[in-house]
Amino acid sequence: MNESEFIFKKKIQCDLVSEWTSPSNIALIKYWGKQDLQIPKNPSISLTLSNCRTQTRLTVSPIKKYKKKISFDLFFDGNLKPEFNKKVEQFFFRISKYVPFVFDNHFKIETKNFFPHSSGIASSASAFSSMALTIVSLERKFNDDMNDEQFYKKSSFLSRLGSGSASRSIFGKIALWGESEFFSKSSNLYSIPLVEKINPIFNDLNNTVLIVDDQVKEKSSSYGHDLMNSNPFSFQRYEQAKNNIGRIKKVFKNGDLDEFIQIVESEALTLHGLMMSSNPYYLLLKPNSVEIIRRVWDYRREYKYPVCFSLDAGSNIHLLYPSRYKKVIKEFITNELLNFCKDKKYIDDYMGSGPEKIK
Repeated sequence: MNESEFIFKKKIQCDLVSEWTSPSNIALIKYWGKQDLQIPKNPSISLTLSNCRTQTRLTVSPIKKYKKKISFDLFFDGNLKPEFNKKVEQFFFRISKYVPFVFDNHFKIETKNFFPHSSGIASSASAFSSMALTIVSLERKFNDDMNDEQFYKKSSFLSRLGSGSASRSIFGKIALWGESEFFSKSSNLYSIPLVEKINPIFNDLNNTVLIVDDQVKEKSSSYGHDLMNSNPFSFQRYEQAKNNIGRIKKVFKNGDLDEFIQIVESEALTLHGLMMSSNPYYLLLKPNSVEIIRRVWDYRREYKYPVCFSLDAGSNIHLLYPSRYKKVIKEFITNELLNFCKDKKYIDDYMGSGPEKIK
């Protein structure tokens, strides 16, 4: 499928409400570096979460006079948030080629998070995916030819134009974004769900997010993506990621948790190593992040439980483990790790089934 197939030219003016919740995700194989307009330099695979979600309510009303500008008001947790307007306006302009009716209506956007935003838990993924779903739901009311597969594919396509990782949040459990020789239906334009030949041990992964820092991170992900253009290790990184897609595909089939842990932790540390080797270099890990990682290694070495960590572009730690080990891992978290979390905060999460329509 090429970009032209996502264009919907029909003029729409209406009074409607659309509301969705969409989850964040944690990338197992990281996306870091892009080209053109949100095209990834390497494919990525993520685990869709359940409780870390954004809920977006879109109230649409016609505008009286057409102007090639976006008319919207954005409310976050019930309050106007003008500091988010630039990103939202950029998103609307990027998608306007494919849903030109965004110029014909006013949009009241009411959104709220069920987890800290901009702190390294991929809040942009849940935010832009939930927004894209509400917009494509609007199109679907006037597009009789759109089936479920096309609906989610276009939602993923539009989500990508707001945040690359958002394209993966459209699909539950495990999703792939980016062209890969190991998956024939993969694309740089949208994500696909990985639903075939997954070992049962990966069907109920838990994800506990340890909140080391709930403040807005010092550098945005977009900043880090841009620095990959001059990073001296970028080529090796892209090759590593492409090869790891093949490795983790085999792991999903055979259920090798030791290999899964090695891939996931290596990917997380590589991501932060790329930040530290950029020019200018920077560091998002906190001392408590490092201490938690060391304790996870010590715990796994001593007790042999298959728990591993991952990281997004921030300081918070994601712990991944099969649900059968939840009791002992939660004891470990309570007894050893919570002292390194801000206000002893964590989010108990697990593999989710994807977005949910509210209205």
